[in-house]
Amino acid sequence: MVPMKILVIDDEYVICEGCRLAFSDSEHSVSTEMTGKGGLDALRKGPFDIVLLDMRLPDMDGMDILKTLHKENPDIYVIVMTGYSTVQNAVEAMKVGAFDYLAKPFSDDELLIAVGRAVEKKCLVEENLVLRKELLDRFGFNNIIGQNPEILRIFAQVRKVAPTDSTVLLQGESGTGKELFARAIHAHSKRAARPFVAVDCSTLAPTLLESELFGHVKGAFTGAVQDKMGIFEAARNGTLFLDDITNLSMEIQGKLLRVLELQEFRPVGAGTVRKTNMRIIAATNKDLRDLIVEGMFREDLFYRLNVFPIFIPPLRQRRNDIPQLAYHFLRRFCRQTGKKIQGFSDDALQALVDYPWPGNVRQLMNVIERLVIMADQSSFDLCYLLDHLHLKRTRGCESIPETLDGLKTYKKDLIEKDYGRTEKAFLIKALNSCNGNITHAAEKVGMQRSNFSALMKKHHISSNKDD
Repeated sequence: MVPMKILVIDDEYVICEGCRLAFSDSEHSVSTEMTGKGGLDALRKGPFDIVLLDMRLPDMDGMDILKTLHKENPDIYVIVMTGYSTVQNAVEAMKVGAFDYLAKPFSDDELLIAVGRAVEKKCLVEENLVLRKELLDRFGFNNIIGQNPEILRIFAQVRKVAPTDSTVLLQGESGTGKELFARAIHAHSKRAARPFVAVDCSTLAPTLLESELFGHVKGAFTGAVQDKMGIFEAARNGTLFLDDITNLSMEIQGKLLRVLELQEFRPVGAGTVRKTNMRIIAATNKDLRDLIVEGMFREDLFYRLNVFPIFIPPLRQRRNDIPQLAYHFLRRFCRQTGKKIQGFSDDALQALVDYPWPGNVRQLMNVIERLVIMADQSSFDLCYLLDHLHLKRTRGCESIPETLDGLKTYKKDLIEKDYGRTEKAFLIKALNSCNGNITHAAEKVGMQRSNFSALMKKHHISSNKDD
């Protein structure tokens, strides 16, 4: 049993000593006060977990003390004691904030049982608070990196919708962090202490999906040798995250609609429906309206899911977050590998910012992890990135110029950004291979030393190594 600090407030010496003796064999510490004022003073001076409070004291009414205590310190569990026990008194005390009620005279066993229940409830509440804090620490906003205005706007949306039970539809490309936002919504909701069940609809075979979602009863089909709990039942009172919702068949979509509307479902092969109480957060990387037009997604289900839509932008639309994300992942993987890497050179970081990142945040995270694993130096320069990642600028059709001036600007941009960056990396690589010796580096690459030095000045490269 967890040790607790107990305060007994009673004007009868026998009761005070009886309570003290009852807990003499336990690890609980017991203090006593024989007046209401003395009890309140003691409570205000030192922390107590449980109070045994007499309802009739010589200087104060026990109900007034209970009201004051509930207002000043609602975390204390109060067990009221009185020799004038009535149902009305008990109900009134419970309404004001009492945890339990003991009628005098009471036995040691009755006292120990009442206090034991209070200890159990207090420990359970504190454990839930710890779990909730762990959830917030792990899935709170501090773990979603970004200062881009659009990301900050999403944070504001999450704060508003999280405390409700409204259905949320997360939309965004693969790798943008939809599940991370779903977990943040759950962690900040009143269901935080309940299960968070994540289902990737794209990984389940269509023939097994219905059984996985709804469960099945024994004998429902060949191989169903026993009842199986479905995902909807496992997520009861918690949050169900359905990722890649567009992979559900039209038939399953219809059954999901019924779950959303009636909070009930029927396991495969069952003759009766079962109730559930869960919050659904759905996610997709496709345009559901286009799929509705193509007949691939139910319009009624779309409107039922689209109660509170949140669009998560791709990483290329929030490039100003890339440096912060890169250093966040760098610190994480350095901790995991035990390596000490200071960071990125300016041009290396700029290369990361310029890259289009078709795989979004997930791709950036994987790239940084790979860099750290392969690293044997204290920092990452552009040469290292080009050698190990082969990052190249990808230009889509939308970048093709429409005029001659636009073509010239495009060419200049290519030379300055792409060729210039590669040229600088070429020089650095040559110098590194020759321990910084300019003459040897120029000879190795087949250049005149004067030309090599001129390029070094152009790119602001210096060498501390004397020739």
